[in-house]
Amino acid sequence: MKTLVRIDEETDVQYGKRPERRSVEELMEYGIAPVDKPQGPSSHEVTSWVRKMLGASKAGHSGTLDPNVSGVLPVGLNRATRAMGLMLKSSKEYVGIIKFHCDVSEDKVKTIFKKFSGEVEQMPPVKSAVKRVLRKRKVYYLEPLEFNGREVLFRVGCEAGTYIRKLCFDMGEELGCGANMLELRRTKAAGLEESRISRLQDVKDAYWLWKEKGDEREMRKVILPIEDVLNLRRIWLRDSAVEAVCSGAVLAAPGVAKLDEGIATGDNVALMSLKDELVAFSVAEAGSDEILAMKNGIAARTIRVMMKKGTYPKCW
Repeated sequence: MKTLVRIDEETDVQYGKRPERRSVEELMEYGIAPVDKPQGPSSHEVTSWVRKMLGASKAGHSGTLDPNVSGVLPVGLNRATRAMGLMLKSSKEYVGIIKFHCDVSEDKVKTIFKKFSGEVEQMPPVKSAVKRVLRKRKVYYLEPLEFNGREVLFRVGCEAGTYIRKLCFDMGEELGCGANMLELRRTKAAGLEESRISRLQDVKDAYWLWKEKGDEREMRKVILPIEDVLNLRRIWLRDSAVEAVCSGAVLAAPGVAKLDEGIATGDNVALMSLKDELVAFSVAEAGSDEILAMKNGIAARTIRVMMKKGTYPKCW
């Protein structure tokens, strides 16, 4: 993604700190622990276990997984819990097994998968945390991986809030013979892939090594800076604008140093310091090209502050 430079400005080394230079204590304050949720416990239980293992005062997860579903579960620690609601909206990827209740040819399976790609309508299941009204969700891709009689291993990438179990049921209804989901594993969430997640035992071991042996290497694998998992376009602030945003002010155009191209009015964006620290989440009030050309006016409205006040100097 191309970065558009509005003002070529250096950052003052006296203030803030690059995410990779944070101490483990600082990392825990703004970190994400992406864990491999096992089958059995609820997402809430796993999040509680991670909080206790790491001695965090607060923890929250992004995107609930049913107890019998495994896979990527991002757990935010302490101040990073503020970002979980926004991370819920990110796209997800799953690998699962669907079982058709009659013999179906591979060509028919490919055809029905293609039909249920794109925009689909779903009624949430009876046992769900949302209101049961018909809603539309996007299925970005839906592909068969292996065939074993009536069972098909598949991969699906979809918009947040898509019910894969319901998707399997609806495909069976469309074929006229019925189908159900046998297994499901989440392989991507909030920009995190399986290769970056840790087992619960790894989390516990990493904390023990750090506390008892002073070895922080595993802790730095288990806990990632929140900046590493942001899946939003970014606007970088001049040092002089950071404290104003931390105080809840809107971002005025003169405070913008550079920004990603492709931002549209109304987009959620991440406001960053020039040291690549997450300052706040905001809603863009103009597109990238407009902000680049603006001399005055509002570039973005702050919706959630992440950085502690006082990290950068007050310049007003």
